[in-house]
Amino acid sequence: MVSEKEVSTSTAVAAGLRGVVAAQSSIGDVDGERGILIYQGYNIHDLAEHSTFEEVIFLLWHGRLPKRQELENLQESIRENYEIPSEIIEIMKSFPKDANPMDVLRTAVSALAFYDKEGLKTDRETALKTAVKLTAKIGPIVATWERIRSGKEVIKPDKSLNIAANFLYMMRGERAEEDEERIFDVALILHADHELNASTFTTRVVAGTLADMYGAVTAGIAALSGPLHGGANTAVMKMLLEIGSVENVEKWLENALALKQKVMGFGHAVYKTEDPRATWLRKFSRQMGEKKGETKWFEISQKLEKLMLEKKGLYPNVDFYSASTYYLMGIPLDQYTPIFAVSRISGWTGHVLEQYANNKLIRPRAEYIGPRGLTYVPINQR
Repeated sequence: MVSEKEVSTSTAVAAGLRGVVAAQSSIGDVDGERGILIYQGYNIHDLAEHSTFEEVIFLLWHGRLPKRQELENLQESIRENYEIPSEIIEIMKSFPKDANPMDVLRTAVSALAFYDKEGLKTDRETALKTAVKLTAKIGPIVATWERIRSGKEVIKPDKSLNIAANFLYMMRGERAEEDEERIFDVALILHADHELNASTFTTRVVAGTLADMYGAVTAGIAALSGPLHGGANTAVMKMLLEIGSVENVEKWLENALALKQKVMGFGHAVYKTEDPRATWLRKFSRQMGEKKGETKWFEISQKLEKLMLEKKGLYPNVDFYSASTYYLMGIPLDQYTPIFAVSRISGWTGHVLEQYANNKLIRPRAEYIGPRGLTYVPINQR
């Protein structure tokens, strides 16, 4: 007979569930050895080159690219749902102006459930409608908070614009140039899904209880807000600002490595080679630098990338070049993670839909490492 102790230690524990397969999914796949990311069978490079974020949303939700009328229907549905309930805008106006934008986003998304009478339903038809509403509103919430905390007038959404263009318009109060809108649209494509990352796994765990989609996405936002998941590109930009010039890169890096300081934007939990998303964002960082006449952030990044590969064998990840790209678009540093959510809502909702379709409560076990056989001692004898 196997003893209780032997049972508790017979299965190897994977720290952080690294390498553990916890679900079957057709939504996305990461080949870390070869640096390949696919959505529903399509290589991320193919999608970034040719598609739009709205096409990718349809792909993640339905498993195929849309036909023209299907895409137009989705675009119309999303644009009709851009507007945030006025009650939520009023609530946001009452928040402290120094509130963390991710905390604001989490609270506002949770509150959206109050204004969706069908939002608790988990059947596919209704859940798809909820997914549209969430995907439509996250960008406007992020942009609206930027206006509120800056003491500027809240901008109503422009229903003639796609998600990327409308976000930049609502944040700035004026249309972005076409090339910036396209860069931002591709950035949303690149961040849309990444298999069972921490926030996506969180949304599936919550959805697995048959909680509503608002609750699942709220939990995903909370997971994304942690510095080990979202926020790395903000830290990258702070690092670049600290370095300040190309001439300072080598000395700064030598000092950082000597102090065993983490160099942000390098390495990945899955990729052992270049993150394919970084390939595109490197190009965009250069484009934005040349467009704005401020190429030093790209040049600093290039030199740091070269030295990190030589000294540590580490490649840049998605956060490294997105930092300078967003910075040159005039996006505040603490809005980088909310923008991640503006994109990842497509993947989160896709995974929630998939979870609902073939649901089983997610309930793993833990290896108990505490004491056994203790006997209660009355309080006056302790």
